Amino acid sequence: MNTYLIAEIGVNHNGSIDVAKKLIRAAKRSGASAVKFQSFKTHSIVSKQTPLANYQKENNPNLLSQYDLLKSLELSFEQQRYLQKYCKKIQIDFISSPFDQESLDDLVNLDLKIIKIPSGEITNMPLLRKIGGLNKNLILSTGLSNMTEISDAIDILTNSGTSKKNISILHANTMYPTPYEDVNLSAMINIKETFSLDVGYSDHTLGIQVSLAAVTLGAKIIEKHFTLSRDLTGPDHKASIEPHELEEMVKGIKIIETVLGSREKYPTKSEIKNLNAVRKSIVASQFIRKGEVFSNKNLTTKRPGDGISPMLWDSVIGTEAKYDFYLDDKIIL
Repeated sequence: MNTYLIAEIGVNHNGSIDVAKKLIRAAKRSGASAVKFQSFKTHSIVSKQTPLANYQKENNPNLLSQYDLLKSLELSFEQQRYLQKYCKKIQIDFISSPFDQESLDDLVNLDLKIIKIPSGEITNMPLLRKIGGLNKNLILSTGLSNMTEISDAIDILTNSGTSKKNISILHANTMYPTPYEDVNLSAMINIKETFSLDVGYSDHTLGIQVSLAAVTLGAKIIEKHFTLSRDLTGPDHKASIEPHELEEMVKGIKIIETVLGSREKYPTKSEIKNLNAVRKSIVASQFIRKGEVFSNKNLTTKRPGDGISPMLWDSVIGTEAKYDFYLDDKIIL
């Protein structure tokens, strides 16, 4: 599979390393290229008075603030290092998104191959500068942003030391789940054409159809929230797909990659055997005596197509028959 498929575990581990490992194994079995976590220090990204977002309230009715929720989902550096080693052991890429500079330092110490910049940090100049200075492979998510903000972020990253070719851009929408009418996949094409970078889609819609559509439109990366069960308590489970759906997504992407093929138009191996059965040849429409002149009245076209092609019609008309031809005989010059 050429599409880089990121199964975003995010915070769906619910603070449990055992659950995180189960998710990693399930993602690997399903055919994902990578798993992604979220790295944050709760005290650095949210105040204790910050209320829950609406979707967070629906899935966490007993919590009073974002601080309490995020604190319960925070992973320590040691836990992330353990999970990274576990991913390496079963051969699936470990990615994480830093939400603050202290967490970025942790990821630097883990020496990640890829760092994912979350949508909320696309206007965080100090964090972007620090990330840009690492010259890593970067995936920039663009939820809530416009083209100017994307351009500014790219400039900050490249001016800080990251090669532009090492940046990929994900079209995204930060609503969980994203209404279909707000997906606007055409914006992904605009981003690709404007910045001449690889693009992808961070999918927060229900189901897998939008991700598959994104691949048909040229997405090189698909990121999709992933859970063991949507019935679990937590902020992102309801907008995530389960293992069987991830497997279906992988199958679908492989089919799409196969059917997209190349831009060249040519008869394929499977259809070439049908050529004579569906194309036509120039044949006699009545008895034609030797020496008679071929005309529109005594010729027609019929299957099979193993004789003179009808594209040579004008070359045949007006010539003399070298033989007698009976009805439906293929013409020979």
